[in-house]
Amino acid sequence: MAKIVGGITTSHVPLIGKALALGLQDEPYWRPFFKGYDAVYRWLDRVQPDIAVVIYNDHGLNFFLDKMPTFAVGAAPEYCNADEGWGIPTLPPFPGDPEFSWHLIEALVDDEFDITTCQEMLVDHAFTLPMAMIWAGKPVWPVKAVPISVNTVQHPLPSASRCLKLGRSIGRAIASYEKDLKVLIVGTGGLSHQLDGTRAGFINKKFDRMCMEKIVDDPEALTRYSIRELVELAGTQGVELIMWLVARGALTGKVSKVHSQYHLPISNTATGLLVLENAV
Repeated sequence: MAKIVGGITTSHVPLIGKALALGLQDEPYWRPFFKGYDAVYRWLDRVQPDIAVVIYNDHGLNFFLDKMPTFAVGAAPEYCNADEGWGIPTLPPFPGDPEFSWHLIEALVDDEFDITTCQEMLVDHAFTLPMAMIWAGKPVWPVKAVPISVNTVQHPLPSASRCLKLGRSIGRAIASYEKDLKVLIVGTGGLSHQLDGTRAGFINKKFDRMCMEKIVDDPEALTRYSIRELVELAGTQGVELIMWLVARGALTGKVSKVHSQYHLPISNTATGLLVLENAV
């Protein structure tokens, strides 16, 4: 049977991609941020996942305002990247696992989640940068991937509560898969930031730290915030916290915190990193 080894939640600021491409990891501005991923590399070397289920939000590469699904699951044999205009090099295709994807899709629909199924799917920086960060320097991608896109762009957005429930449904679906696979859950986005309007540059350190604590042991506490409240407390783009809730929901039972880092700013964003190991 498939087993969830744990989860990684991480920010996906586009500027990180330029730093990776230019080899700036040891520059004074970047060193403290990238140093936080050393613990990720050690943990991944120990748990050796076979496949990554990546919870992210599309910023207009595969979906746009005229067609923006609330939840979309990839079921393709591979997932390609494309130029988004950030100056980030495109990355090699990510191998998929259609059989595993269809198992998740069927289980989610049986669990009354109305999702969009994508047999072709471009993945943007919210997917590619976390993958590039946690497997930095690998000549080929060491895992297959299933992208799950969550709408954080076109209102109405799914509630924090709905996202936690989606994650739990994903966790149950993975646990019911009959093949022996070690599955990693990756949740991307956040933390507090706002890119536009009179609050551009907004960061809420106190709220971020509270969220990073609650997401470990009491994720239900974060579901009491409405989307409007999350925007007020974390910024227009800080609502990406809901992807962390999906990822946390997929980790069944009690989890242990392996590593945590909070660093600001990268560009105009507060960045967070968590490694959580699933209870055996």
